[in-house]
Parts: sequence; C-alpha cells; structure tokens
Amino acid sequence: MKKSVSAFCLVFFAVLVGSATCAQSNFSSKVIGVGVVVSDMERSLDFYVNGIGMVKTGNFTINEDFGKRSGLTNGVAVTVNILKLENSPEATDWKLMSFGKKTAHGRPKYIQDDTGMQYITINVKALKPIIERLKQQKVEFLGSTPTALNQNQHFVLVQDPDGNFIELIGPME
Repeated sequence: MKKSVSAFCLVFFAVLVGSATCAQSNFSSKVIGVGVVVSDMERSLDFYVNGIGMVKTGNFTINEDFGKRSGLTNGVAVTVNILKLENSPEATDWKLMSFGKKTAHGRPKYIQDDTGMQYITINVKALKPIIERLKQQKVEFLGSTPTALNQNQHFVLVQDPDGNFIELIGPME
C-alpha cells in the first residue's frame, strides 16, 4: 500500500510538472512587449527616458499598407519608439506610438477609474535618483508616496503624461 501511494504521488507529480511545461512551450519568448499610444511623443519620451530612466533601443515605422492589412490602424502610418529598462534582449519592450491626438476619455485619478491596462510596476535598485529626476520634471507623486513597504522597500506612484500609473518599488538608496 505504501509503495502504491508513493508511486501514485510520483506519477501525479510527473503529470503535473509535464502539463505545466507543455502549457509554457507555446511561447518563443518570455518577454511581453507592451504598446502604449501616447498623445505627445516628445513629452512621453522625456518622461520615460529622462524621468524614469529607461533607454531608447530603437524604432520602426508601421506604414499605411501594413497598418491596414494587419488591422493595427485603418491605414494610418505610425512610428513606434522602443524603450527598455536596460538594453538587453531579455528586457521588456515598452513601445510608444503617437497619432498626435489626446485621449477620448478623461485622465484617471485612481486605477479603478477605467478598465484595461492601468499600471505597470518597475522594481528599481534605488528610488532616490528617480524621485529627484521626476521632481525636476514637476511630476506629481500620488498618495503619500514614497511609502514604506517594509524596512528596505518603498513604493512610489506617479502617472505618465497620459495618465498611465507607474509603480516604482525599491530601496530609497
């Protein structure tokens, strides 16, 4: 009886691990690229590069024909700027594009004010230099942030120029 329970547990574990592996095998990359439509490209690039500290790693253009054929646009060309937390293949692509118009809805005050992607979380080595850069850009800090999460980690919440919430988490220095 003891051997059959052990054998069952071993087989169950193998099936569980095997199915978890199969579920993940459909993806060719562990990175998700995120496309963000912004109202003002230069202002957003300044916020993300000079405020947050991302690096611009490239850009590409979606032409009118591909925009229409792919369903991305209705035949409008757009340039996409690629930003990353660091210039490496493992870093997530934060892809900014602008069609030169403001949002059709109001700027959210809290994350519950709208649906869809509302915030991103960026874990940092030190918050102090980012806080200083964002203050120089006159970015508003939301709530009572920075807020201590524990002895070492703090939480800062800001919004980008279009109202997307950015959580910054890390030690102060």
